[in-house]
Amino acid sequence: MSSPDAPLWLLIGSIVVFTAISAYFSGTETSMMALNRYRLKHLVKQRHRGARKANRLLRRPDRLLGAILVGNNLVNFSAATIATVIGFRLFGDTGVLLAPWVITIIFLIFAEVAPKTLAAQHPERWAFKSVFILQPLSRFLHPAVLFVNWIANALLRPFSSKNDENDENLSTEELKTVVNEGAISAGERQNMMVRLLDLERVSVNDIMVPRHEIIGLDIDSDLIDLIDQTSSSQHTLLPVYKGEINNVIGILHLRRLAKFLHAEEFNKADLMQLTREPYYVPEATPLHTQLLNFQKEKQRIALVVDEYGDVQGIVTLEDILEEIVGEFTTDFASRMPEILPQDDGSFLIDGMALLRDINRALRWALPIHGPKTLNGLVLEHLETIPESNLCLTIDNYQIETLQIKDNIVKSLKVHRVEVPEDSEASDADDD
Repeated sequence: MSSPDAPLWLLIGSIVVFTAISAYFSGTETSMMALNRYRLKHLVKQRHRGARKANRLLRRPDRLLGAILVGNNLVNFSAATIATVIGFRLFGDTGVLLAPWVITIIFLIFAEVAPKTLAAQHPERWAFKSVFILQPLSRFLHPAVLFVNWIANALLRPFSSKNDENDENLSTEELKTVVNEGAISAGERQNMMVRLLDLERVSVNDIMVPRHEIIGLDIDSDLIDLIDQTSSSQHTLLPVYKGEINNVIGILHLRRLAKFLHAEEFNKADLMQLTREPYYVPEATPLHTQLLNFQKEKQRIALVVDEYGDVQGIVTLEDILEEIVGEFTTDFASRMPEILPQDDGSFLIDGMALLRDINRALRWALPIHGPKTLNGLVLEHLETIPESNLCLTIDNYQIETLQIKDNIVKSLKVHRVEVPEDSEASDADDD
């Protein structure tokens, strides 16, 4: 074919054919390497024929690339040889010098950039069709591929480590990125998946009802007061304690109490008979662990204790579920009297309000890795207890203390400073 006596049209036609073959190899290499491995595994389970063939080839990427590169280089050098013959035929020695430049431009456009760009945009469409040619071709080129890979691996062996592994397992952060960037199910379902992955980063003491907000029954109170308290309670499970919350006697389910309220003879002993043993959990228990513990222990409410055994708060199954699915109420802010909106766009917030509740109600992003309350956040930032009211800035939030009493910042005024979109885009580009 490359003989000087060959017709010129045949030599030019060979260049065209070799360009098309080289484009196939280039596009196939890009598409195979660009395949989403997790989507590929899913399609293999669905018994997609092209996906199954591609998956078999990708099990040995060295052999796959070897077959593609052997074929591609054979085609490219053959085309370069023919281009030299054509150049000599048309322009003599000048044509021999021009041939490499011309064939490089042709192959760069039509056999490299264009097919690789197209394959990168539609990797599945290209790869799942090309494997039907690539698989038998790989078998045909197998001896040459083994020889090339043997030499290449021998050269790379001093630079490789025996501990190097192709670990395809995703970390939690990587999986969150997949959900955020690659999931089709955008919206609330996507948010739920992200929140579910975040459970292991959040502990029980991050979401518990703090000790001073626990609503319970003091068995030392009058029976009439206890009955009135149960009748007006918004909760179905209440801790029963003696004197103070550290002396919890049991957990009372109000549904069990209802049928006894109108009995002629009902006393505190009868009430205690309706309680069950309290369930305690350490305050540092991760939420995903506690969710499983609730399921295992058949419990819905737990008393959170610190390392000294003192009760710090209460956590319920509903609290954990709300971390996954969001608030069960449509207006979470309306349930927080600690937050009062102002006409200037700022908010008056109680210092003991939980940071997670503030973030959830106002869609803010106050730092939550550390202190749990707004008062604690301010004191940590100042590293001292202020003697008088002052102003400070934490991230994008301007905070003004309004009342300081008993070593606690009782009331604060917080205003969120909006960051220009151009600045956020610039920061993202820098990252």
